[in-house]
Amino acid sequence: MSFRQPAPGTQPPYDAPEYGSTHRRHPKQPLIRIPQTLTETSAPRMRPSLYETTHNLAKGPGWEAQGERITVAGRVLDEDGRPVPGAMVEVWQANAAGRYNHERDQHDAPLDPNFKGEGRVFTDAEGWYRYTTIRPGAYPWRNHHNAWRPVHIHYSLFGAGFAQRLITQMYFPGDPLLPLDPIFNCVPDPAARERLVARFDLEVTEPDHALGYRFDIVLRGRDATPMENTA
Repeated sequence: MSFRQPAPGTQPPYDAPEYGSTHRRHPKQPLIRIPQTLTETSAPRMRPSLYETTHNLAKGPGWEAQGERITVAGRVLDEDGRPVPGAMVEVWQANAAGRYNHERDQHDAPLDPNFKGEGRVFTDAEGWYRYTTIRPGAYPWRNHHNAWRPVHIHYSLFGAGFAQRLITQMYFPGDPLLPLDPIFNCVPDPAARERLVARFDLEVTEPDHALGYRFDIVLRGRDATPMENTA
């Protein structure tokens, strides 16, 4: 089955000069197309009955994370705007202080024992997903002098099997670090970069509880959301 390809300049290159780690991990030889078998494209089946879901990363029985609560919702669509039902959407992020709950993150910022920073939801019949979390903080990284990552949430999307996986990041509107970030700016097309930025949405906002953001994801075609070839 063939699909419409993304427009030139709307996806990041494998080797981005300003994004230092891509020099060491991008392919050095021409890519080889490996035919996918039925097992790779259709198994294991990704469905809620087999995987734990986490619609609220900010609160659970007997605990509550520190920081600004936000709710994120959106649709996963194909190149024709049709919903993609049953897609497994995994997210992970830093806490409100800009630190990941991971042993390799040694950033001098406090850890929140009540915030794991990861969750998983599935799209419904109309392609909608929704979760509540804590707005993450910016954090330093060692790509260049005084480098800071903008506020962002990582996304992993699975289709019917492990071979159908795409990874991207969601950014927040008005972040002053976006023009300075090599990862965000390795997408050449400005309009495509804007598809990585969520928008504030009063309809998603929960009264007296959490501000809402809308982030739709298009999987293929000219309007496809940029995906991480470099990650």
